[in-house]
Amino acid sequence: MKCSWKLVFLLVCICLAVQYTAIRSIHDCVPGPYHFSSLWQQGSGKDHSLKSFYNNNSVSSNITIVPARKHILLFTQTRSGSSFAGQLFNQHPDIFYMFEPLYHVQQTLYNYKNHLGKPFNRVVQVVNRDLLFNLYTCDLHFLEGYIHPEPKNHLTVSLFRQSSSQALCTPPVCQNSKKEIMKAQPDEGWCQKYCRILNLTLASMACQSRSHVSIKTVRIPLISHLRLLTEDPRLDLRIVHLVRDPRAIMASRITTFPAEFSAWKIWNATGKQPPSMDLTEITKICQDMEDSVNTGPKKPAWLHGRYLLVRYEDLALNPEAKAKEIYRFLDVYIGDKVLNWISQNTNDTSTTKAKYSTKRDSKTAIENWRLSLNFDIVETMQKLCKNTLDLLGYKIVQSQVELKNISNSLVEPKTFN
Repeated sequence: MKCSWKLVFLLVCICLAVQYTAIRSIHDCVPGPYHFSSLWQQGSGKDHSLKSFYNNNSVSSNITIVPARKHILLFTQTRSGSSFAGQLFNQHPDIFYMFEPLYHVQQTLYNYKNHLGKPFNRVVQVVNRDLLFNLYTCDLHFLEGYIHPEPKNHLTVSLFRQSSSQALCTPPVCQNSKKEIMKAQPDEGWCQKYCRILNLTLASMACQSRSHVSIKTVRIPLISHLRLLTEDPRLDLRIVHLVRDPRAIMASRITTFPAEFSAWKIWNATGKQPPSMDLTEITKICQDMEDSVNTGPKKPAWLHGRYLLVRYEDLALNPEAKAKEIYRFLDVYIGDKVLNWISQNTNDTSTTKAKYSTKRDSKTAIENWRLSLNFDIVETMQKLCKNTLDLLGYKIVQSQVELKNISNSLVEPKTFN
């Protein structure tokens, strides 16, 4: 018994040694919280807060710190202004941005829905999570199992909305870029013409070369489905939850997808709800939004420091201030390129707009839905979505006249988070 303390001490030392070795092994294989480098200026050294911290704490001048990679998810619903919001990340030279890669999962698994029955949604949830993890760790080859036709030699022309990602439309991924293109970022039309063949190996390498990875998705219904990703120590997942007035979402869907919403177009034109009208589209929009919004502000441990709620209307009214708030949340330096894009793309007063255009007069865009949506649809939505509208600070209208009076905003000032 006299030597028992020596035995305990020896066991503690062995445990510490094993833990240290394990931690070092993990850090060697997986990006950790921070990576030391003597190439601060060549890395993502624009994060002044971290650099200042280490300078003020007498870290050797030969050793500087590069901030950890942020894994950014723009989490939202279809026609919530996400194409516009996504540009805040797409325009950043240090961010590798992907537009809706989960589209391929949806297309691949849809044919199995009837065979899987009730477990279908659970299968989709697991597959989405696995794909997101692999994309965040820059393994774009993981997509090949879902792209149709299947890529050959890692080459494809079928990646959904490839042209919406500037990282996939510039060198080294796109080899056809010209000098004049490098001076001003290529638009989507140029990318579709000259960068159509995508080499997924080059895309993976380009992803690895950038400091952060951002993905936009409208195909995950509930924020609770992201819990395992937020808890994965190999990721530093930051979720920007973009919401919009459900009435505006429905107005945009009716206009953008006329074939899918043909019954809604009849209802909107006549002011009379068609017999046996399926209202589940409305209830799903609002219930999914409400469930996720109720989860986020409660700040469960798995979302602590990882969740930011943004109303599209606030972003459209004050795009620069809201963009800076988003980047502060991400702990990433916003840079002039993003700010210049905001200045150039939020004051477009032209009347002709492409379906997925990101140019707009942002201050008027938030109220335009009121001129296109019939009051009967609005009134129905307000009954079904009252809790959601109240929760997010969207006012109710009582008449057609009040609906069309766009000088009276329906967006109440509201602070979240």
